Amino acid sequence: MVNMAELVHKRGKRRDDNGLGSAVDFLLANARLVLGVGGAAVLAIATLAVKRLIDRATSSPDVDDAKAEQKTIEESWQDLSVIKAVQKPQKKQSRADLSESRPSPSMTLPTQAAEPPEHLLSLETPQVESRTLLCLTFQEKLLSYYRNRVTIPEMEVALSKQLATDICIELQSFLQSKCPELPFGSMFLGGSLCDDLQAVAADHICFMLPLVFETTLWSLIPGEDTVIKDPQFWMIRRTDLEYFPRGSSPWDRFLVGGYFSSNVLNEALHKMLVASINWPAIGSMLECLIRPVVASEELMLEVTHYQTQLNVTLCPVIEARDMVLLATPPKGVVENLWRQSFYRSEVSKLKDLDAADSGARQCCLKILKGICQNHPFLGKLTGSHLTHVLLHLSETESDWAEEALATRFQQVIEELVGYLEKGFLPCYFNSQINLFCELLDKEIDEMGYVLYNAASEPDLLLQEWAYK
Repeated sequence: MVNMAELVHKRGKRRDDNGLGSAVDFLLANARLVLGVGGAAVLAIATLAVKRLIDRATSSPDVDDAKAEQKTIEESWQDLSVIKAVQKPQKKQSRADLSESRPSPSMTLPTQAAEPPEHLLSLETPQVESRTLLCLTFQEKLLSYYRNRVTIPEMEVALSKQLATDICIELQSFLQSKCPELPFGSMFLGGSLCDDLQAVAADHICFMLPLVFETTLWSLIPGEDTVIKDPQFWMIRRTDLEYFPRGSSPWDRFLVGGYFSSNVLNEALHKMLVASINWPAIGSMLECLIRPVVASEELMLEVTHYQTQLNVTLCPVIEARDMVLLATPPKGVVENLWRQSFYRSEVSKLKDLDAADSGARQCCLKILKGICQNHPFLGKLTGSHLTHVLLHLSETESDWAEEALATRFQQVIEELVGYLEKGFLPCYFNSQINLFCELLDKEIDEMGYVLYNAASEPDLLLQEWAYK
């Protein structure tokens, strides 16, 4: 017993001689003021561990010290668990975790750390407050979704545009050399990627191919006067055949029953894209792989450039009477029809409205497009459908500031449900046109069901499972 007391006295003397004991006491006494309660506790644990190392290094080994060393190791593991519990950084949350309750920190501590070690009883035990549930408002979730899932990096957009431009130049050169008798205009890029309205990925763009034809030899027939009685589709009839016989116009080769057939034109262009153009050579020159889509009804190219995937759609277009007509007839047995496109007017009107009141209509549109793009049931809702709903709603709602985004978004969902119930979405520029005319009843029912549920719980549309 006496020997143990002398040993302790000698160790204390050595610490006092070095001034370490007083320095440690001063550091512990002032740590709480500088580091706070939690920081002081961690510093105390670390300091005590250093003390033990010094004690073991300066003392002679004996049986009692071996036992003390064993106890110190066990206590060090306990201390380590407390340090981890205090210092462990909070795991970064995913959006799915935001709706789950967070467990109390005390539940994550190991069993042996449930009670503090005896040597910590003299210190104030750090109290870790249970964190409250991180609850984002729907407005914040929409803006987060817009930034993290919808917005496309500028470099990705620029790369896709440059790649498309290079291919467009090569295709234009081929058409001019292959069909010099056909008066094709200068091709240009089109679509939402060019108007900063594309969502999620810069993976689709259009090549607009103007057709220059003689207005004196052709006349436009309104859709109401055609077989399908649909004002969105037009026919182009050849006139004055008695004075200007067949062959007077270079486009006469595409006549069917006296009408300029969009189907025949598309078939001819499809054959050239698939069989006539040396895409491997062009792709090698542009350092990419270009493949025409053989089975598609549309004129499409698939382009791969390293990590970039780009789908290109060739769109023959006629501009007449302040209208834009595309060679994209409806599905079915009816041929020769040309679809009136309102895309240019849609974009112009939407941007003008946002510019006038600093609105968030374009932001809302891109969020909706991002949601619908990969959804198993909402994929049939196109950007045109969504744009017209936004334009209709803008007639009755004037507040489109970013602060009202959540309210306007939910109203768009409710408006869509109403249009789907009727099976009729009127065109903003011509109320006689039903933009849902080509949707099947089953598709309308499926979309209506999904959006009806989302009207009361709009968060459902932002869940990850909808895009897998």
